[in-house]
Amino acid sequence: MVGPEAATTASVHEGIDAMRTARETIALEIAGLEALAASIDERFVAVVDLVKACRGRVIVTGVGKSGHIGQKIAATLASTGTPAFFLHAAEAAHGDLGMVGDDDVVIAISNSGESTELQAIIEYCRRFRVTLVAMTARPASALGRHADALLALPDAVEACPLALAPMTSTTMSLAIGDALAAALIRARNFQRDDFAKFHPAGKLGAQLLRMHEVLERLPHLKEVPSVPRDALLPAVIAAISNGRRGATAVMEADGRLAGIVTDGDLRRAMTDRSVFDRTAADMMTVDPRQIGADKLAVDALALCEAERLGALFVEADGEIVGLVDLKGLLSLGIV
Repeated sequence: MVGPEAATTASVHEGIDAMRTARETIALEIAGLEALAASIDERFVAVVDLVKACRGRVIVTGVGKSGHIGQKIAATLASTGTPAFFLHAAEAAHGDLGMVGDDDVVIAISNSGESTELQAIIEYCRRFRVTLVAMTARPASALGRHADALLALPDAVEACPLALAPMTSTTMSLAIGDALAAALIRARNFQRDDFAKFHPAGKLGAQLLRMHEVLERLPHLKEVPSVPRDALLPAVIAAISNGRRGATAVMEADGRLAGIVTDGDLRRAMTDRSVFDRTAADMMTVDPRQIGADKLAVDALALCEAERLGALFVEADGEIVGLVDLKGLLSLGIV
């Protein structure tokens, strides 16, 4: 039997070895990325121009680990304004080549450039004159020779201790795919508004909501509690309580916004014995903060947090169309 001290020593050595291996792996991949950054040249620019000018779709293809990377690249392109999808190279030869059109650009990923599964795609692109971009570390390979443009990967050491599993090469492939997407974002002047169209769900979608969309999702926020300037304390309390947003608008006789009375204003007013004789105009905060209906919900939340506002008026075309509170914004999952 192995004693507890020996077992503990073995565990410590294994832990040290694991940490060393992790650091070596990361260092090798960093070296690969640094070599990739240094290798970017006019060939990359040519690919950006090809993809930007593409009238069809960008079709990313590959097999194995390259296929997994290709799926991510296609998804990133599609979500940032470049119509794209992933085509599995093995399925392409069994009918899926019908998805590839004359106006498309095919990006084929293969570190060696000799993946047999890509042969059918290469031949198809040559026969029908479909633009083919090779992402490879071997420009002289079958893929590299027949491609119209090249996303070149430097010849880097794989981080796999056995030198078998692709690690550094897949990291570089992913990085140059991200670089392509980033360059296209700038080339197309793709904005946050455009990004929001493709990300309607989840936390990201909530952050990209416009205030008019917030009001559509939470229609009760369109109902703005209000009192006239001469309203006395009981009416003000009732408006705040019924509105359930910790505040009420104070309106001029002609319907214009005069101010806001919040829970905090009420508490401060309660310190004066004459509070029951005071009107809403006496207690209100004039010129309350507003945000345009076309502004982002995340900007409204930031404004509330920066200025410690419990509620914020939404304005459209000079009119108050809603009153949002922190609770309502947070319920959308913005943070």
